[in-house]
Amino acid sequence: MLKRIDVKHLTLGMYLHEFCGSWMEHPFWRTQFVLDDPHDLDLIRATAIREVWIDVSRGKDVSVGTASLTREEVDARIDTDFSRLDAQPTSAAPAPAPPPPASNRLPAGMQSELRRAASICGQAKQAVVSMFNEVRMGKAVDAESASSLVEEISDSVARNPGALISLARLKTADDYTYMHSVAVCALMVALARQIGLSEAHTRSAGMAGLLHDLGKAAIPLAVLNKPGKLTDEEFAVIKTHSARGHLMLKESGKVEAAVLDACLHHHEKMDGTGYPGKLAGDKISLIARMTALCDVYDAITSDRPYKRGWDPSEAIRRMAEWTHDHFDPRLFQAFVKSIGIYPVGSLVRLTTGRIGVVTEQAPKSLVTPRVKAFFSTKSDMRIPPELVDLAAPGCHEKIVAREDPERWRFPDLNELWSGMPGQPW
Repeated sequence: MLKRIDVKHLTLGMYLHEFCGSWMEHPFWRTQFVLDDPHDLDLIRATAIREVWIDVSRGKDVSVGTASLTREEVDARIDTDFSRLDAQPTSAAPAPAPPPPASNRLPAGMQSELRRAASICGQAKQAVVSMFNEVRMGKAVDAESASSLVEEISDSVARNPGALISLARLKTADDYTYMHSVAVCALMVALARQIGLSEAHTRSAGMAGLLHDLGKAAIPLAVLNKPGKLTDEEFAVIKTHSARGHLMLKESGKVEAAVLDACLHHHEKMDGTGYPGKLAGDKISLIARMTALCDVYDAITSDRPYKRGWDPSEAIRRMAEWTHDHFDPRLFQAFVKSIGIYPVGSLVRLTTGRIGVVTEQAPKSLVTPRVKAFFSTKSDMRIPPELVDLAAPGCHEKIVAREDPERWRFPDLNELWSGMPGQPW
């Protein structure tokens, strides 16, 4: 049985199941182990992590009366919050309608934008690689070229937010640093539009997403891509990237103040435990709070040298647990609305027992996306793929659970939702 507890209640002999925070906030490459080293206990308490999950079936339990939450209690709270986000005005019972036609093809609009987005991702990756290489050689950032790239990404997001955002998540560990910039740019644009920012401010948000991690160009690759546990010294080096990037951009003289601020402060947290300034609440600028959200989401849903990425819907659920301490709650709600409770690529179970992958969001509801069903849990076998529009009149199926891709290990999961084999860009 899992319990979420404050780190002050951690004791030796407990089985640590999971940190309540991004793995970039602690120096452990593994998260599931018996806590038997006093040094490890001190390390955990010295990080910004405030809560952890322990497995009481595999280690010591908390003492009677210690505050804790079970996974079921946490999920119930989160699902209640999400249901409020999706609340729609109700009306009289609708007239019966015929069931929607079945199909195994993505809508033409989504297919077209996925192809265009794949092309943009390929071009954007090369552009960001060049930008990082030039910075490593001491050259100034080409703000004009970066602006053109933001424009391309922004136009794709305007046509269909789910396409480019989802494809950019399919990065390899080697591509991570570069494609992360592209993905965060797209997420920033989508979030900016969701909260009603002007076109000028939306472009600034996209630029902040594209450039926020530029300081990683100054971090030794051996540290940046290290597959194992970081030493305290290596972790301290990683944390310098925000200040280094801020200085690089400032010296170029062509980057606006809002983008500079996002670069410097995208690792600040609402409770003041972030870095480099330990700013809290409203002292963190809007654009920095936005960048923090988008940066963490893409980081935890991407494969890294030391950890596989989480399923998109699982990432949203876990981020909801960190809200208030880590993220601006109102911005997080807007972020969820911009990409969905079940983002494209999420693995879900339907009421019929079929398992499917989310292919596209519904325009009016967060809980009724289009899902490509391809596996029957009743017969325990693959079935011909069928595209199910959960928002269509007459469709009585619903999503009843998130599924863990690690449990099922479907080799063609990404191809199923994107319609494209391999790495599409």
